[in-house]
Amino acid sequence: MKKIFTTLFASVLALSLVACGTGNDDNNNDVAGEDTTNNADNNAENDANNDANNDVAEEDYPSELVMGFVPSQDSANIADTIAPLAERLEQELGIPVRGEVMTNYTATVEAMGNNQVHIGFLPPLGYVLATERYDHIEAVLKSIRHGSSTYKAQYTVRTDSDIQSLEDLEGKIWALADITSTSGYLFPAAQMMGEFGFETEQELQNFFGNIMTVGGHDNALITVLEGDADFATTFDDARTAIVDDYPEAMEDLRVLGYTDEIPNDTISLTTNLPESLFDRIIEVFLSFNDDEEMIQIMSDVYNWTGIDTATDSDYDIIRRTYETLPQD
Repeated sequence: MKKIFTTLFASVLALSLVACGTGNDDNNNDVAGEDTTNNADNNAENDANNDANNDVAEEDYPSELVMGFVPSQDSANIADTIAPLAERLEQELGIPVRGEVMTNYTATVEAMGNNQVHIGFLPPLGYVLATERYDHIEAVLKSIRHGSSTYKAQYTVRTDSDIQSLEDLEGKIWALADITSTSGYLFPAAQMMGEFGFETEQELQNFFGNIMTVGGHDNALITVLEGDADFATTFDDARTAIVDDYPEAMEDLRVLGYTDEIPNDTISLTTNLPESLFDRIIEVFLSFNDDEEMIQIMSDVYNWTGIDTATDSDYDIIRRTYETLPQD
């Protein structure tokens, strides 16, 4: 529309000049000379304004974009795997990008809250807790695993264990990644509280001999495999994440059961990023769906097979489940 308006204006101006063509040539030349001077001044002023606007836009961009990763497996393995992802984002976004493997979910949330991390790979409960604490964190993308945007929490025991039902877990040692893990704690805890009629989390915790937080889903399974815990709760099927180091895992670990469906983990952004950068990050991640190399990297990190858009409301079920846990 702007181009059409400019063309019409030029045509009208040309017709006006033709109509005035019988006037004094010197006067016309003077007017033309003034127009040329004015145009040059205006162009210079516009160029200066554009440069100023560009400077402001550049100042709004962080000097470095930091991605925070929650360790669902060995931190060293994640650190090695995410390096190509950071390099690719740096190429696409035109600013330095660094991946940081955080100590746990809470550390990732706090780093995002303090603007030390701009892109957070947050699990569902971690994301909900983040939004309760800070108002500038938003889920914009979510993982796809094998064609699904949901998953389940899995109870796993040793194959030779005498545990055959949730009731048999009484007095047993429970290994889990982190207390803020959706599949490691929230959904199993809510399910067992409903199953056994516990009124407080303390009652639930007293049901077990001990609860061990071990820093990763892989570590939870290894703890059970090595006999230091009786059962683990993880995402399904986390056994595949340890078979390279523990080829006996699929045979020596048995699935006891599952929880209800859980929405997949997020890629969350801090909303105080410049809008153009915010939108570009989303665009670049979605483009990975057509890039086998990048999807393989996402699979190596978190077993993702695709990336989809997400909204905050996708995680309302997490909020509702969280609210079912009575506060002591």
